[in-house]
Amino acid sequence: MRVLVTGAGGFIGAHVLALLHRQGQVGGRRIAVLAAADQRLGALPAGVVALEGDLGSADVLTRIAALAPDVCFHLAAVSGGAAEADPALSRRVNLDATLDLFDTLADACTGSTPPMVVYASTIAVYGSALPDVVTPHTPLRPPLVYGAHKLACEVLLADLSRRGRLDGRSLRLPGIVARPRAPSGLVSAFMSELLHALPAGEPVTLPVGPQATAWWMSARRCAWNLVHAATLPVGDDPARAWPLPVLRLSMDEVVQALSAEFGVDGPALVRHAPQPDVEAVFGRYPPLDDRISRALGLRDDGDARALVRRALTPAGDPDEF
Repeated sequence: MRVLVTGAGGFIGAHVLALLHRQGQVGGRRIAVLAAADQRLGALPAGVVALEGDLGSADVLTRIAALAPDVCFHLAAVSGGAAEADPALSRRVNLDATLDLFDTLADACTGSTPPMVVYASTIAVYGSALPDVVTPHTPLRPPLVYGAHKLACEVLLADLSRRGRLDGRSLRLPGIVARPRAPSGLVSAFMSELLHALPAGEPVTLPVGPQATAWWMSARRCAWNLVHAATLPVGDDPARAWPLPVLRLSMDEVVQALSAEFGVDGPALVRHAPQPDVEAVFGRYPPLDDRISRALGLRDDGDARALVRRALTPAGDPDEF
């Protein structure tokens, strides 16, 4: 099996690459070639093939075609805040380059089995005016460029799958933590900053109130789910898109979990300065009906303390994902 991870130099991509390298197989099939694609790649695990450059460039697409991956985990993207600030860039990366990648993978196939694509979509496809419970029948109304482009790729990947050119499956990722303490272009970056600050005994100001609820998942659990998605029997589901099972937690519940796990006085370190526009999007998540996702074997982190513990474990750590 030849496996490609795009966005492998990024936060989630690094975790996916580490897990694949450690396992050496997907669904019982041995990985013969593991390749990493990104604009810039740092040190890679031994034996990983580096495809460095712009994913939308003819050179990188030619190299991907020569690799002819059997499975592609597509995580390369311009993040939400950055996409909204530069819609043209979002279109070039999140839409055009993604569709060019899909076509390249499909055209490179020489056998009877179409290449599999595990696509990292987003809960941003649901929008902010959510019902009391988000269900599989909740209308998809992305209010921002990022969610709109992600949803378009979900639909087009499903159509390529319907036509037998690809075997696609899209996972809608929630708030993934804990991202490195560096500019990310994500409005939700405060969720990761909370997890970094409290264990270090540092004060932190949150743009939402203590009872603001969000959907949470660690990067390590997210990576496990993405790899598991490559083994799913998708059946006759025409959309081929599922939200990941989540922990729905308030800011206060996460603060209490951090306090218990790391022995700090979390409430004393946290200041709340709610911003209505941020809280409307990232602080009002209702319950999620994720029974279909769980039936497929996808998982959440278990509980709040397991979430923060796993979220702060480095990508290359050999402990259980």
